[in-house]
Amino acid sequence: MKRNCRIWFPKLLPSTDDSTHSRMLFGWFVSHSSSCLDVVVAFISDEISLCNGGSRLQDLLHETNEKMPSNLREKTTFTLLGRYDICLNANGISSKITTDKDSFCRYSSLSCGCHKVDGLLEGFRKDSVSSHWIHIVHDSSERRIMEFDSSSRLHHIHWNGDIVSQCDVHVFYDAPVFGSHHFSLSFWNSSPQSKAPVKKPNWVIDLHKRQPLNEMETVILSINCASAAKIAYKKLFTQLETSSRNFSISYLISSLTWWLLATILSSSSSLYYSLIQLFYVLSSFPIFSWVHIASRRILKNTWINFRVRSCQILYWPIFLQENDMTSISCVEHAEKAALQRHSTWSAMAVDLVLGNLIGLGLLFNTGSVCSWIFNFAKEFTNDILRSGCLWLMGVPAGFKLNTELAGVLGMVSLNVIQIWSTLWFFMASFIFYLIRAIAIMGITFGATVSAAFVIDAITFATLHITALHWAITLVYSHQIQALAALWRLFRGRKLNPLRQRLDSYGYTVKQHVVGSLLFTPLLLLLPTTSVFYIFFTITSTTINSICMLIEFTISIIHATPYAEIMMWLFRRKRFPSGVWFEIEHYGKNVLNSSNDDFEDRSNTASNSRREEHNIPEKKPFLMVSNLRSNFLSIGQILLPHYTTMFSGISASSLTTSARGVLSGKRMPSKLGLDLPPSRPWMHMPLRQYWILCHDSIISSAGNG
Repeated sequence: MKRNCRIWFPKLLPSTDDSTHSRMLFGWFVSHSSSCLDVVVAFISDEISLCNGGSRLQDLLHETNEKMPSNLREKTTFTLLGRYDICLNANGISSKITTDKDSFCRYSSLSCGCHKVDGLLEGFRKDSVSSHWIHIVHDSSERRIMEFDSSSRLHHIHWNGDIVSQCDVHVFYDAPVFGSHHFSLSFWNSSPQSKAPVKKPNWVIDLHKRQPLNEMETVILSINCASAAKIAYKKLFTQLETSSRNFSISYLISSLTWWLLATILSSSSSLYYSLIQLFYVLSSFPIFSWVHIASRRILKNTWINFRVRSCQILYWPIFLQENDMTSISCVEHAEKAALQRHSTWSAMAVDLVLGNLIGLGLLFNTGSVCSWIFNFAKEFTNDILRSGCLWLMGVPAGFKLNTELAGVLGMVSLNVIQIWSTLWFFMASFIFYLIRAIAIMGITFGATVSAAFVIDAITFATLHITALHWAITLVYSHQIQALAALWRLFRGRKLNPLRQRLDSYGYTVKQHVVGSLLFTPLLLLLPTTSVFYIFFTITSTTINSICMLIEFTISIIHATPYAEIMMWLFRRKRFPSGVWFEIEHYGKNVLNSSNDDFEDRSNTASNSRREEHNIPEKKPFLMVSNLRSNFLSIGQILLPHYTTMFSGISASSLTTSARGVLSGKRMPSKLGLDLPPSRPWMHMPLRQYWILCHDSIISSAGNG
């Protein structure tokens, strides 16, 4: 039975050329079947240090394994893998692997080149050999199999009682490091095609139906945990000092800088915290309760975004802390946790920066902005609303309208516009303070809150257009419904609202006569009603489109992953998307002369069996490759966030809105885009909140 084995070996390992003692390999055996095995090497350790503390090895391995993710512990165990020796030096002298018979370990009447391990590790090694044990050598001669900085290769494997002297695949990987890179099997896939242009062959369809290999997930997960396993093991075994940093000048300067930054940000956040807590307490008093209720109805968008900003200010130090302690054992999990921690404060920081830029611009140009608003309101009222109503009362675009109905609708519209213009004239003195309020809100709470206040201000300023559009929509929709009902009467059909269908119905002569008398004037008055409905629908839709554009901008500011963009610009390797193998060597597994004697002895029994059964001998082949990653593009990073933002909008909703406009229904004034979820209000003493912010920033600096 052919056995397939892959050895996943880290590229950068300490050089063993000058070492006088062999080393031991630590990692994971990922066994998929009796003929398939993956050996993931995490790191190597000196044998002397292991022998000195060999009595604690089993406990240390158990404690290190407990620090690994649970899904990795369910499939494999962190353990001692085997030996790591030097093969031949440049002079051809055997450094570590000897041929003395006394130095061979014996298992199941098989001899190999593993000499006995000193100390209490021998018993542990014998227990391990019963299942799996590997022996890897470092080729320090001039002759190398592959061009690598580390020319390590397999010497042999104890595999469930047998000795296997070849390995089909060697994969070298760069050890994942938090903040640098890691590996991931997940691919970023584009939306599938609705229809395949060419019919695929059956073998392609069968290939796509195959389930992905679960063992690769375990292997990649163990590779991502290699660095964490090494750190956890070294801390437990060598009892490292609590602080491993060098207290140099640069470290002191860095610590002082972070302390000052934490103090400034904690004080600023505490000021915001006290301010929003004051608003919250005042709104609960009966004197201000009616003001609170009225403002929530009038300034609905402002209150929603103010609630979002308040929750971000309250909870950002909690999000910045390490929420999942198990994420530090896996680089991939730690990267995802870091992105989640940094998303809240980065979005809030960018929002505040934009709000300060816009707010300062408004404060320095308040007079110019006020004059532009006055001119725009005057031109909009006179040149569009009044002129449009007068045009509709005449012969618009050559259509002959009903003079009486057009006059009534036009005069009502002009009177409403005049009344609102008069009120606007008396309220013009508050425009200056309104612009200042928008600027202060932008500086204090960010651009999203000030933009939401602009939406509410536009909605309130165009309330007369909304009222006129609502009134003409009511007339037009009822007229359309009446004409549709009368048309069904002439056809002998009746709407069945329970089954949502048209049923046959026998109408009387009187009903047909009354229907004919009503249908004619309603049909003749429809063009007059339609032109007014179209005019106010276009006007109202334009205003709603401006508000929707501002709402879209607010959602974009909230949904954009600023932390991921900044990390992507400097460290693209932190966003892997699938793995691939760069083949470095493929050919016969050539062994040095020092191992020939071992090969002859270990394969004597297998060769004799081949000769008895006339089985031709197969030359072993070796494939050496590098584990590489694909990386996400900036569009692939942004698209999932924006897709979530537009999840509430579908093509069916847009089609329904378009049909509603034709039937006389009002268009929605909001897009319904997703905003960050609101969280329960949090109360704590101001000093405790300041300490929480300060400790969160300091711990974040320590965690990278």
